Amino acid sequence: MNVETASATDARTPPVAVWQVIDRMSKEELVAWRMEEPRNRPSIAERNLDIGFPFGWYIALKSDELAVGEVKPLRYFSQDLAIWRGEDGQVRMLDAYCKHLGAHMGHGGKVHGNMLECPFHAWRYDGEEGVVKEIPYSPSIPPQVKRKCTRTWHIKEANQFIWFWYHPDDVAPLFDVVEIPECSDPDWTPYDECRWDIWGSLQNMAENGVDFAHFKFIHGTATIPTAELGWGEWDRTGVVRAKMGTPKGEVDGAIHTHAVGAGQAWVRFTGICETLLLAAITPIELDRLQVRYFYTQPKAQAEGPGAGVARAIIKDVNKQLDQDKVVWDRQQYQPNPIICQGDGPIAKFRQFYSRYYAQPSAEAGERAGFGSGCDGSHGCND
Repeated sequence: MNVETASATDARTPPVAVWQVIDRMSKEELVAWRMEEPRNRPSIAERNLDIGFPFGWYIALKSDELAVGEVKPLRYFSQDLAIWRGEDGQVRMLDAYCKHLGAHMGHGGKVHGNMLECPFHAWRYDGEEGVVKEIPYSPSIPPQVKRKCTRTWHIKEANQFIWFWYHPDDVAPLFDVVEIPECSDPDWTPYDECRWDIWGSLQNMAENGVDFAHFKFIHGTATIPTAELGWGEWDRTGVVRAKMGTPKGEVDGAIHTHAVGAGQAWVRFTGICETLLLAAITPIELDRLQVRYFYTQPKAQAEGPGAGVARAIIKDVNKQLDQDKVVWDRQQYQPNPIICQGDGPIAKFRQFYSRYYAQPSAEAGERAGFGSGCDGSHGCND
């Protein structure tokens, strides 16, 4: 078998440059690289990433990462936040800075009943109303903080995660978090987690799912895959089929994807070993994403004779994200991309995905390419 033939049919032969970047790393180097900030990264403006954040439900933490009576600092959507679990077991979240003298309440703050107590002077905030309810050393509370003075965040726990609703205009949730049965099924394994920081935008990362041509050139599929896509009011689905190269030749593969809004996404892999992947992708800044992949599999498969295959599936999916990360970390957003036949429905995806942005201004909309770009005449909507 010559080299050209092997690169198209044998998954062991890295046919693309990004594989070589990753393959040179030791296991320890790879883990560190997944979180490291790229050197000399161009600015947000230079990369056209200043298009805002899409709204939706996003994962803040795993439920077991926040105990009763615990406070943690978070930073998402270019905002500092303080999240806590009250004595009643409920999670609440506020903007981080105290209205008194600006202390960050996520660092050193504590839970007082169900309220958040500032570490500086013990001003106590209610998490539902966004008001100061108690100042232990003062006989009165300033009127400015007796009424709502800080943003309160909609919180829901589902699928073993703490979700929060993000909307730049603080609009109430327009849809709900989807409960996934496998996540609470005792016959499925505890989550296997892998983490990355992606130094790019959620828009670019989301578009990757309909960029079918890249599967061959980044991930080494033997052919460019085909897909069946569905578009709902707030959700989108897909079944991607491709010939996958293996040491034994080509095999048929299928990936079932589901997403609701910009922040909820899960993938089912079927075949040799069933696998459910929940993708927790939450923007930190306009050019930085926290990415946590959580996998669960049937215990009968993951802990049985096919355990090696089950682990290999997770390892392969992680490797594919590593491959994409090489590009995403330095990718520029193209508001008006030049699309060719075979690229996949990128223009249609952008038109649909634009509903997740809060009415962008004409300037921002033009910059983002919402409603513009390729008209499909070159096959981009095929």
